[in-house]
Amino acid sequence: MKKILAVIFLACAFVFAQEGSIKPGFQAFSGALIKLKKAEHGFHKFRLRVDVAPWAFLAEGEVQAPGGDSDVLITALFDRALYAVLAYIPDKIAAGSDGEEYNVGFFDMMLYYDEEPTRIRNLSFKLLPPANDSWAQSILDDALQSGSLLGKIWSGRYEREITRASAVPIDKTKLIDMQQKRKEAKAAEAERKAREASERRASMQNDKVKVKSKKHDGSMDCNSRKLTAKQRRLCKMNSK
Repeated sequence: MKKILAVIFLACAFVFAQEGSIKPGFQAFSGALIKLKKAEHGFHKFRLRVDVAPWAFLAEGEVQAPGGDSDVLITALFDRALYAVLAYIPDKIAAGSDGEEYNVGFFDMMLYYDEEPTRIRNLSFKLLPPANDSWAQSILDDALQSGSLLGKIWSGRYEREITRASAVPIDKTKLIDMQQKRKEAKAAEAERKAREASERRASMQNDKVKVKSKKHDGSMDCNSRKLTAKQRRLCKMNSK
């Protein structure tokens, strides 16, 4: 009996240690990015798709409005009273095939109606290109397991962090700005690399010109074996 209690104690200690080491982050997304279907039995099927670094995922599930009103969430989309908050583990990052870094450590999500949490079921996440290789998937799987140790994160425990994230949700305008900044950054990087390559070519060309100049300089060829003894004497006289 004592051994069983000891094992249970150690297991609980491990879980609490793991839970204490996990510090979730939160990112809000505008309702304009959420797609809702007509409610069936009080629940709407929803999807949220984001594919701009540092995010590349599709979240799907079913949502029920507070109080069970089947029409209120559709209206909330037009009134901008609906938004999503994604919970993730910040240090779980994967490199995409485009060279960008992506957050792939998400483990839960909540839709808020007028700052009140809704009821969500059958939530699932899918990684999207360019951050959907097997390595990124393994990180996501680990995050889902680790995040489950935190229990009910929407019950007020992280209210301050969630409120702070909700104040600056990512919307379509911000996504466009993020895409534009990525394009500008890539263009600037390409220009820098092209300039450095051009400078290297110019430097190599200058070195070649100097070598050729030295080869044509008589003082450099006076001891050449290709010259006769008389030519070598003349060369040395001319170089003085």
